[in-house]
Amino acid sequence: MFGKRKRQVVGCDVGSSAIKIVELKPLKNDEFQLVHAAVADLSPEAIVDGAIMDSSLVVEALTRLISENGIKNSKFGGSLSGHSVIIKKIQLPSMTETELAESIQWEAEQYIPFDINDVNLDYVVLETGASDTMDVLLVAVKRDRINDYTSVIVQAGKEPVLVDVDVFAVQNAFESNYSSRGETVALVNIGASVMNINVLHDGNSVFWRDVAFGGNLYTEAVQREFNLPREDAEKLKLGGDVGQVSKQQVESVLSSASEDLAAELQKTVDFFVATSSVDRLDRIMLSGGGALVANLEAVLHERFQVNVELLNPFRNIRYNESDFDPDWINRNAPAMAVAVGLAIRTVGD
Repeated sequence: MFGKRKRQVVGCDVGSSAIKIVELKPLKNDEFQLVHAAVADLSPEAIVDGAIMDSSLVVEALTRLISENGIKNSKFGGSLSGHSVIIKKIQLPSMTETELAESIQWEAEQYIPFDINDVNLDYVVLETGASDTMDVLLVAVKRDRINDYTSVIVQAGKEPVLVDVDVFAVQNAFESNYSSRGETVALVNIGASVMNINVLHDGNSVFWRDVAFGGNLYTEAVQREFNLPREDAEKLKLGGDVGQVSKQQVESVLSSASEDLAAELQKTVDFFVATSSVDRLDRIMLSGGGALVANLEAVLHERFQVNVELLNPFRNIRYNESDFDPDWINRNAPAMAVAVGLAIRTVGD
């Protein structure tokens, strides 16, 4: 999951509400140039709770994105999250790479709540302990979910060459643009139906969790309050005008939903602090389409009393303003974090 010059993949983030595509060109000094960045909205019935319900709608949107942007690169990378993804840090007796490769499936069976034959496994050794043990990061994803998402890429005429996990794709985007040395940083990626949380401590990922809370809950709250169709509620959520509904009325509804999101995040942070040797949080970085809701940063700052920022995955990526509108880049940046994190990857890495 997890040549000559290695070939970049096209980052393809198929989310519940939109498809995001990013292609990067490597430059010297580990820098990148933006080649393509585009978004296509998906109808709500296409993907529900992370499961593709109508693949034809997804394939149509992806094919259109590829065509309209003239994307020639055939190598695509995708990403997954939610209840079909399991991430665990496990401790094993120290062993060689060969021994680990032979025993990992048996070891993983003890930690994976699915039939081991129904998942794809990947792992990486994090560190070797002082007492003849080593920490191993284990990732398991249900095979049918992988097949559903890679099939969409194949039907759109491209080759899926890697599948990542959202929390680590966001981490790639963050690390290419920011430093977290000496800090404890929560990367909070708010999608339409899932919130991905990845806590970094002194530059290392130490905690992961997916929470079933996303931007759809904001939309639904606006729908209920003002008795509106989903399309109008979505427009109001993002700061647009609909009928006689005032900005103040909408902000009140959104702030209430943000308090609910903050409470969910608080539970996760409290659990992390209670079960680790880290006793503080220094910064929260927000990404995903749900991060763009008005006043969310202020609500989280008030609750956690730490710096809260929108993650800009294009911060250190060069682009020509004649090719990309800076306003479009700035407006869509937080929602593009997973796609950028995937686009940093190369074939076979």
